[in-house]
Amino acid sequence: MNTQQAPAPARSPQARQGFGRKAKAYLALTKPRVIELLLVTTLPTMIFAQGGFPPVGLILATMVGGALAAGSAGAFNCYIDRDIDKLMHRTENRPLVTGEVTPREALVFSWILGVVAIAVLWLGANPLAGMLGVAAIFLYVVVYTLVLKRRTSQNIVWGGAAGCMPVLIAWAAVTNAVEWPAVVLFLIIFLWTPPHYWPLSMKYSDDYNAANVPMLGAIAGARAVSVQVVLYAWAMAACSLLLIPAGAGWVYTVAAVAGGAWFIRESHRLHSLAHRGELHPKAAMKVFHGSISYLTVLFLALAIDPFVGPAVLG
Repeated sequence: MNTQQAPAPARSPQARQGFGRKAKAYLALTKPRVIELLLVTTLPTMIFAQGGFPPVGLILATMVGGALAAGSAGAFNCYIDRDIDKLMHRTENRPLVTGEVTPREALVFSWILGVVAIAVLWLGANPLAGMLGVAAIFLYVVVYTLVLKRRTSQNIVWGGAAGCMPVLIAWAAVTNAVEWPAVVLFLIIFLWTPPHYWPLSMKYSDDYNAANVPMLGAIAGARAVSVQVVLYAWAMAACSLLLIPAGAGWVYTVAAVAGGAWFIRESHRLHSLAHRGELHPKAAMKVFHGSISYLTVLFLALAIDPFVGPAVLG
């Protein structure tokens, strides 16, 4: 008698394609580009807090936990905003709009990511990092998405605090405390968020108006928005210098001074174009992309600092 079992049928190309498409849809719910930007600030903060490289296990736990927390917040945001996402060209291809993921699937996925994220931060780093992870998700999902986004043009100002939380989580993971340098880094990102996002909302103003979302860049004139961008750019650059008496070295100092001056110049150029009535979406997006470059360079310098000489102010 033949006792050999028949081989399991190979998964069809259609099934593999379907699985890959579903996985890609779930990944899109997490807003990977936002996660990338958040992680850019996490590791440099940990290195600066440690004064060198922290243990690899701690780095992995903090980075993975932080990425999952950001992904959870992004997925909750997609679930809550699915009604307005279908009205905006910029978001009309998100998985909940196209139907690749059902609302129930997205909600369950969001909760699973959030619970796993907090567990990783709590157990892999410390309870303080875990609690700050809870606060980050709460700020983005409840404060920004549910309370502010559809009610006030200042939504991105206060709701943007969620994007500042990774530096607090990173600092707490290393030191088990939230200290002054971490607060300064939080404030830098807090002040950076409006001049980063408002130029983007200027380009997509028709989308936001169609969805009745009162983003300042969409409902205010270009001149008024450009003034706000300039003011926040100056405040951000000034705030970045506060890290110098808090222990930053020459690499960070040069990056903060030079990068801040460059970003202020770009902001004034945006204002000048708006004042003359010559502002085009391309010019606004130049400031948007430039803001990402500025933040990346600033935190790269922060990561290099501990390995290159002492603090500027001893």
